[in-house]
Amino acid sequence: MRFFEDYLIDGQPMLVPDADVSLSFADLDSSDSGRDESGIMHRIVVRERVATWGFNYSQLTVEEYRYMRLLFAGKSEFYFTHRDLDGNLVDTRAYCSNESITYHNARLGLYKNLKFNIIEC
Repeated sequence: MRFFEDYLIDGQPMLVPDADVSLSFADLDSSDSGRDESGIMHRIVVRERVATWGFNYSQLTVEEYRYMRLLFAGKSEFYFTHRDLDGNLVDTRAYCSNESITYHNARLGLYKNLKFNIIEC
């Protein structure tokens, strides 16, 4: 297994992703935000620039997939260590969301296309 020390879940390294890690930011609006009768949007921003990291793994063995699952098992939240835009290691409270995978070959124990997001709390 190839570990990547720039991405840690509660101090444990993630596997090296096959492709680029996507990073996106979104504002969180209050439930009171919305359009009025004339169609004008009234936003009440609760928090700005909440980060989401998107990870993709094109192929994993049973052992590699088991390792990745154990990183998140039983954790509704965890510390995600990553590099900020200046290259410094930063700990962020986060959670894992939107996991999907394809069980490619049962005989060989291969999985394909593991995708998931880590979202800042």
